[in-house]
Amino acid sequence: MRHRLLVPGAAVLSLLLAIPASAADYSPGAPGAGDSYYPESGNGGYDVSHYDLRLKYQPKTDLLEGTATLLAKTTQDLSRFNLDFGLKVSEVRVNGKKASFKASGKHELEVTPAAPLPKGKDISVVVRYAGKPSELKIDGFTAWARTPDGGVVAQEPDSAVWWYPSNDHPTDKATYDISVAVPDGTQALSNGVLLSQSSKLGWTRYNWRSDKPQATYLTTLAVGKFDITKDTTANGLPVINAVSKDLGSNEGAAKASIERSTEVAEWLETVFGPYPFNALGGYVPNVPAGYALETQTRPFYGKKAFDAGTNVSVVVHELAHQWYGDSVSLKDWKDIWVNEGFARYSQWLWSEKEGEGTAQELADYVYDQHPADDAFWKVKPGDPGPDNQFDIAVYDRGALALQALRNKLGDKTFFGLLKSWPTENKYGNASVADFVKFAEQKSGKPLAEFFDTWLYQPAKPSAPAAKGASIAAARTAAERPKSWKSIAATNDVHDHGDVHAQDGHRPE
Repeated sequence: MRHRLLVPGAAVLSLLLAIPASAADYSPGAPGAGDSYYPESGNGGYDVSHYDLRLKYQPKTDLLEGTATLLAKTTQDLSRFNLDFGLKVSEVRVNGKKASFKASGKHELEVTPAAPLPKGKDISVVVRYAGKPSELKIDGFTAWARTPDGGVVAQEPDSAVWWYPSNDHPTDKATYDISVAVPDGTQALSNGVLLSQSSKLGWTRYNWRSDKPQATYLTTLAVGKFDITKDTTANGLPVINAVSKDLGSNEGAAKASIERSTEVAEWLETVFGPYPFNALGGYVPNVPAGYALETQTRPFYGKKAFDAGTNVSVVVHELAHQWYGDSVSLKDWKDIWVNEGFARYSQWLWSEKEGEGTAQELADYVYDQHPADDAFWKVKPGDPGPDNQFDIAVYDRGALALQALRNKLGDKTFFGLLKSWPTENKYGNASVADFVKFAEQKSGKPLAEFFDTWLYQPAKPSAPAAKGASIAAARTAAERPKSWKSIAATNDVHDHGDVHAQDGHRPE
């Protein structure tokens, strides 16, 4: 039986005014950030400002236990929202109150708070979880690598879903506190500054802090036994380098390479401007990997990167990313050139500095090395596609475009551009289109057609175009610069992917 409720008119009006927005006005946050290459990465409806991760890891069993606290602000009226995460969750609280949750998709954690969340509200999200990261497979892949004495996570384009819940896309950067307890005698490395460490009941806890905005894929964790060296830069920044104690015959070359991180960073400051973060260093764990990754403040280097001996060029590449890729991050994964083209070009500039071949000689060699029908020219560095995101053309053709730009603008304007871009866009996100517009503004020249030729056409720039940019202007083929061998030795290092996979790429 239905009963009709009769309320006087004035009372109805006051009642309506007292009622907040209808639940119908609230909607779920998007399960992805809208990336053109990885539509499932990231989420919509909120923006994270800080992650506090309190972890405990047992190397013998690969058991990771964690409590993650996310501080965020809603960007819409939210009925529920997603986090990117794959381990088993036992509890979720939003603003201190228990929330319901369920797993969905490949790596989605759907969270429904006790009450809808209005737009612009500051929220805290606490997630308790546990699991064995190396056993978590997404598309048959794991980003977590076990080592003889621990575990390591460092992958691109995503790695966070294996060890903490997040909004896993570079456009939502945040600061971090990462606290990790490991058995005594074992060390835990992460990003930023080591604030403190303490031991109790057989466990040692390491507390790390990154106080500048950081993309999720740039967070790293390494647990194991390392030889660690500590120092400070001339400007007082802490420098921490670490090499696994069981690295074997590559140990000497690895140490000799990463111990030059301070020197390299100081030189890069003369090219790109002041170093943007609160710490510096690098680490080499005992994982069967040949790739490296620009994990913020403390790059990861696979031990195979040093199979052929000392490799300072790869250190140059990963540290250059601290400006181009880490401080100024891409907006969309199609914008990978704003990361890799500049990091590769930094290797060319290092070669020029070391007297082993100028950037011009390297550009001429790259242009001459690949005939017009080479597949190299089919890849468009400005938008290579997800299958070619880490193709060598993104690096070499991407750097070639920068040398062509240098020739077009002249050294004064070009190197001013290299410094002003990371300075004026510090801690933000930018696209290739943003860089083109920026270069036009700084140079006062129309450059859209130029960049279209060098970054977007699936063809080798014609001889007139090359001549116009002073590339391969000599009639004879360019000789191979002395540095080419050491630079080429880093090609496999740019395969950011599964340490267990043959091709090195993260399937998606």
